[in-house]
Amino acid sequence: MSSAIDRSMDEAKTSKFHYKVLFISGLGFFTDAYDLFIIGVVILLLPYAGWHNISIFYKGLVTSTALLAAVIGSVVFGRLLDYSGRKAIYGFELVALIAGSLGSAFLTPVNNIFMLLFWRFLLGVGIGGDYATSSTIMTEYSSTMNRGKFVGMIFSMQSFGLIAGPLISIAFLSNYVSPYITWRLLLAIGAIPAIIVIYFRRTMPEPPRYTADVRGDYKLAAKNLKTFAGLDSTGSKGKTINAPWYVLFRDRKFLLTLIGTAGAWFLMDWAFYGNSIMSNSILSFLVPSTVSGIHSIIMTNEYSAIIFGVAAFPGYWIAAFTIDRIGRKPVQITGFAMMAISFGIISAFSFLTTYRFLDYFLLLYGISYFFIMFGPNVTTFVYPPEVFPISTRGLGTGISAAGGKTGAFIGTLADTIILSITGLHFLMGMLAIIAAIGLILTIVLLPETKRRDLGETSGEARYAEWK
Repeated sequence: MSSAIDRSMDEAKTSKFHYKVLFISGLGFFTDAYDLFIIGVVILLLPYAGWHNISIFYKGLVTSTALLAAVIGSVVFGRLLDYSGRKAIYGFELVALIAGSLGSAFLTPVNNIFMLLFWRFLLGVGIGGDYATSSTIMTEYSSTMNRGKFVGMIFSMQSFGLIAGPLISIAFLSNYVSPYITWRLLLAIGAIPAIIVIYFRRTMPEPPRYTADVRGDYKLAAKNLKTFAGLDSTGSKGKTINAPWYVLFRDRKFLLTLIGTAGAWFLMDWAFYGNSIMSNSILSFLVPSTVSGIHSIIMTNEYSAIIFGVAAFPGYWIAAFTIDRIGRKPVQITGFAMMAISFGIISAFSFLTTYRFLDYFLLLYGISYFFIMFGPNVTTFVYPPEVFPISTRGLGTGISAAGGKTGAFIGTLADTIILSITGLHFLMGMLAIIAAIGLILTIVLLPETKRRDLGETSGEARYAEWK
């Protein structure tokens, strides 16, 4: 039996407060996407800015270090989210993100690859923390009918970050801003959105669900519900949820669910991040041999902006606005299936990766991007906070995100090396297999959670202790 607090929030109409939470959380995800993907442009600019002899290994390490750090950040912040409370933690992940962004831009000497790696690592810790905190908090504030839409919209703010990176790069380079200045500005800009919202995150109230169901303070929860959401709550206090953190590993059902959420995210991020961060290198295969230097970088950024804008952007938002009607599982299945097909076609017909067949390649590459977004990129973010008990929701979400960022780290590092050794067609074949495995994992291990209350989807009733 859920408390009156839970029922009030499950049945709540959309309010200004929901959009406030959406803005505060979503702007962080704009920053996350921008910071993660702009490094692909920066790594191409560094040789023109006085950096010498960066090996393939170090290129892969620079582009993937933030992803490895995000694994740590998502688990640590996820656990703290459950242990200390949502309000106590929210906002500190942005402190790490801002420090890492500004440090990598202004405190990294030319040719000091290790200092750049340090600041990118700190940046990644903050990004990982944002994955664990924002989805959990938005989930707990949302109603049953609109939960998928609001959590999906937060994640879809990534789409603006994806497009902003190439466009800003083109603006600098086309106006002949020196590469010595451009690479630093590109890294520094990522701190601006985080700075804008950090105060609002630190002053957000504790979600009433957590206050009532975990802390057992029903009176404070009802007060916050009225003050910040304008909702009245009368009725039963319900239960206090006492699911310890290790239940995720000892309970077979939760363990299989965790394998499903973390595993699908791992496979999706391998395909997505390796593909996206490496997009400038991948698309460089399509640049005519007569184009070189900075002009080559500008052209690959133009291709990236077109693909992100035409394919990725609508995929994000169509998923966000339809996920509560179609369901999480069908969207994720469709996305993985279409990824496997499009990657497989590019791999099977290697001539598609030549400039002569540019239109066909961009079409297939764009289709893959659309269905990554209208598919597992959004759903793997929506799923975790819905399927774990509230007292372990942060950790379950954090571990799931850590699975994703582990895949992103491995994919980015491996794809850099694979692309340089074997060529694009082999890389695409490998990504097709990865997507097919994700499809199977989704079918076997993940439930459908659309328009079901959190108490039901998370299995909290099995760990309720009546008071």
